[in-house]
Amino acid sequence: MKRILFIAAIAAVFGGFSQSPEALEKIEAAKIALITERLELTPAQAEKFWPIYREFGKQRQDIRRDFDQARRNFDPNKASEEENKKMLEMANQVKERQLKLEREYSNRILKVITTRQLNNLRKAENDFKEMLLRRIRAEQMKRQKQRRNDGRLNDRRN
Repeated sequence: MKRILFIAAIAAVFGGFSQSPEALEKIEAAKIALITERLELTPAQAEKFWPIYREFGKQRQDIRRDFDQARRNFDPNKASEEENKKMLEMANQVKERQLKLEREYSNRILKVITTRQLNNLRKAENDFKEMLLRRIRAEQMKRQKQRRNDGRLNDRRN
């Protein structure tokens, strides 16, 4: 049954990929299905695991967002040597914060799942990212091909 739900979730996500809120919810559902399947979470584990994992994801996202905002208006070619040094230091601080966060949440998660499951979690996250990136690239190529075909069709009509 889990495998059927997982396959259905993945198909739903990749059947209509876009950046709409509904699509993002489908992507999240597919990620949850993949992780649940790969970790073979028991219902008791899942009940404790998912709140911790969601909290971890939010913390990770906050760290990335803070750094992205700082980088948004930064141009290393126009920045002074001092500004470039500050940005490098900020990047190192972000990496340190991410590592600290990873350690903290790994310890919390290990109170709920096994070390094998934690290792599988990291693999599942990477596999999901790869799968999503492949799908995005495929969609982009499909759109480019469609545009080229539409352009050729318009040329023939004229």
